[in-house]
Amino acid sequence: MSLYITDECINCDMCVPECPNDAITMGKVYYQINADSCTECEGFYDEPQCIPVCPVDCILPLA
Repeated sequence: MSLYITDECINCDMCVPECPNDAITMGKVYYQINADSCTECEGFYDEPQCIPVCPVDCILPLA
């Protein structure tokens, strides 16, 4: 499973240092998550670390 960032992202940079897989990078307009690299922090933490630090709640599970 993977996460994605919606277009509500305000480019605050809070999520980037939280990702143990370096899956979050700056896209053309806002941050994006590489679905091939994102593991939802499995193997590192019990839950994704980027979600709780996001001030606008724009990080969601990829359905």
